Amino acid sequence: MKKARLTILILLLLISCKKKVQVDFSEDIIETSEGADIVLNFPKAAGTKEITDRINQTLKNYIIKQINGSENDDTDRNLKDAVATFNNDYKTFKNDFPDTAQQWEVFIDGEVTYRSPQIISIAITSYLDTGGAHGNTNVRFFNFDPKTGEQYTKKNLLSNAQGLSEVIEKRLKEDIQSDSDNNVIKDAFFGKDFHFPETIGYSAEGLIILYNPYEMASYAQGIVEFTIPFSEVKHFLKIN
Repeated sequence: MKKARLTILILLLLISCKKKVQVDFSEDIIETSEGADIVLNFPKAAGTKEITDRINQTLKNYIIKQINGSENDDTDRNLKDAVATFNNDYKTFKNDFPDTAQQWEVFIDGEVTYRSPQIISIAITSYLDTGGAHGNTNVRFFNFDPKTGEQYTKKNLLSNAQGLSEVIEKRLKEDIQSDSDNNVIKDAFFGKDFHFPETIGYSAEGLIILYNPYEMASYAQGIVEFTIPFSEVKHFLKIN
């Protein structure tokens, strides 16, 4: 009987090991200067297929939207198609305006900013220039459940959104008062009250708070980013 129990225990352990979730990351690079200048450098997940496929598909769809400006979830397309479309659009632009010296550019850089058994946080920074007065930079955080590959929503991440909002607002007010004369929080938000950032991420130092251009008024002149130590916000978070 003892031998039978031991055999069953060993079998269960072997099954458990086979089902162990594994997610690793490598660097994927797509680069070309045949037409527009294009550099894509982003994390690619490998390991448990069902999980990593979800992560990679989410990142791929977002990058395609950034390159081609599409709001549709076109899961049949791939990054090489998106690059080809961008190049073809640039060639059409050059044909229509042969005297212009404007060079189209798209640079995408991604990194894993934080990993734990509860969360994988990835930042994707995009820079796109298609002939306007200046290029546009945007940063987006993706927070994944390592056990499923699904994205966490803010509701999944936060246990007390109001409490965290108050901490962020206080920090912003301090920064605005130190950087600008006679500015108030409403000036930063185009005459409106404080609002929660559209994207937040995790790092080893704490919770990353980030406002992209046009989320806040021009006093910031670009991206506003700061990190709040976990010790100050952990009681507002479901996941640390």
